[in-house]
Amino acid sequence: METIVLDIGETLVRDDRHWSSWANWLGVPPHTLSALVGAAVAQGREATDALRVLRPDMDVEEAYRARAAAGRGEHLDESDLYQDVRPALGELRAAGVRVVVAGNGSVRAGELLRGLDLPADLVVTSDEWGARKPDPEFFARVAEVAGAAPEATLYVGDHPAEDLFPAAAAGMRTAHLRRGPYGHWWAEHPDVVETADFRIDALTELVGLMGPAGSAPPPPSRGASDPSDAAPDGESKVVRRGGLRSVR
Repeated sequence: METIVLDIGETLVRDDRHWSSWANWLGVPPHTLSALVGAAVAQGREATDALRVLRPDMDVEEAYRARAAAGRGEHLDESDLYQDVRPALGELRAAGVRVVVAGNGSVRAGELLRGLDLPADLVVTSDEWGARKPDPEFFARVAEVAGAAPEATLYVGDHPAEDLFPAAAAGMRTAHLRRGPYGHWWAEHPDVVETADFRIDALTELVGLMGPAGSAPPPPSRGASDPSDAAPDGESKVVRRGGLRSVR
């Protein structure tokens, strides 16, 4: 493996502050919005649908701009990072792996992330590229900046529909991270089990996946999911990839 590319939200960055700030803006208790986000996740819908439950006529982008104009826009600091981020990224770079951070986010989020001086070769967001996951154009840009062939590039993320499936469709190897609501809820779904080359619980596991000189072991064969694997709601009916919509 020559390059590892990592998603941002709920892969590197906790979304606690994000949703709490929206709850404060809307004047509802944080646990109310969190519960609605959880319901959206369980249904494979966009997490922002939770905002529209509270405000059916809300234009999320317009509300985002209003928050920024009121001095209540995005904020990001060291406390928003998961604790394994710096150790994992540092070890990967020390092993000679190119580390890229590329996920959905605003131009402001990109500025804030770069301000944290992460041990990464490149940090970029979807708005800076003008292409948002799961758009194939986003992953075409990932392939450009990876500096490696798709089969030598590993994309790591929590969201099956935004990270795992489109990265695999672009020919990249994939690692599904059991983190955040999407990462936990959909971790055992047959489509995730079938598609992911690796399934991990922490970013520090990525170093262990690397073989000599930054190579990676052969991935587990796709398509060999256990018949006992069931959808999270216990039903046998498989929700295909199209049933998981984008979130961030």
